[in-house]
Amino acid sequence: MHFANINDVNLHYQVIGAPEGKPTIVFANSLGTDFRIWRDVIVRLVGDYSIITYDKRGHGLSDLGDSQTMTDHVEDLAGLMDHLGIQSAIICGVSVGGLIAQGLYATRPDLVGALILCNTGMKIGTDELWNMRIEMVETKGIAEIADGVLARWFTKGYREDNTADVAGYANMLTRTPAKGYTGTSAAIRDTDFTEQAAEIKVPTICIAGDQDGATPPELVKAMAKTIPNAFYEEIKDCGHIPSIECGQYLTDVMTAFMSKLTRE
Repeated sequence: MHFANINDVNLHYQVIGAPEGKPTIVFANSLGTDFRIWRDVIVRLVGDYSIITYDKRGHGLSDLGDSQTMTDHVEDLAGLMDHLGIQSAIICGVSVGGLIAQGLYATRPDLVGALILCNTGMKIGTDELWNMRIEMVETKGIAEIADGVLARWFTKGYREDNTADVAGYANMLTRTPAKGYTGTSAAIRDTDFTEQAAEIKVPTICIAGDQDGATPPELVKAMAKTIPNAFYEEIKDCGHIPSIECGQYLTDVMTAFMSKLTRE
């Protein structure tokens, strides 16, 4: 395990090296998860890419920090990349991780060579939705919302066929610090990158799950239309976290996109 003190917060991260000259991919996670959600993608990329994963503040083994604003999350990622001496990496973010990736490009474009935006949008949800969820977690705990969250994370078929796995991911969700969850929920509520998305100039692919109840395809497609020259890919029979439910297909989509970068 690796830890670094970034912006007075201890961040838990992992580096998997690759031969010199290979591109670097940085993965940013969704709300209520840690970097283990990328395992089925990472194992298929090892050796061809240098890989960095990390737990954002308030999640996994990272510190909670005094706040969890979008600025905090973006500056944490920038600080971690500076700490590791990385520039112009491929940033792959899912859900709030995709917002963090967009924020990183808006503030530190030197760190971003390309964007893979999975199951995310320029703005996610409504103030009413997030305020209701925050209030529920504050008064009754994350367990109270877990079933609804898991129904958005995974399709009905996946949940029925993988009950042990879903129970494990429920543990990951419910063991997230409540303040980390609510603080990051507020960060999502307060973020709108519509104007910034129109200014993105690096190669970008926007990926949706056709059964994603959190960031539906229409939301992801609107983002792809706003970002100049962005690609759009929709994964069939997939919910909100494709790295878990459709790891092989997501890796194939990422690899096809990234192979174009090395040829250009």
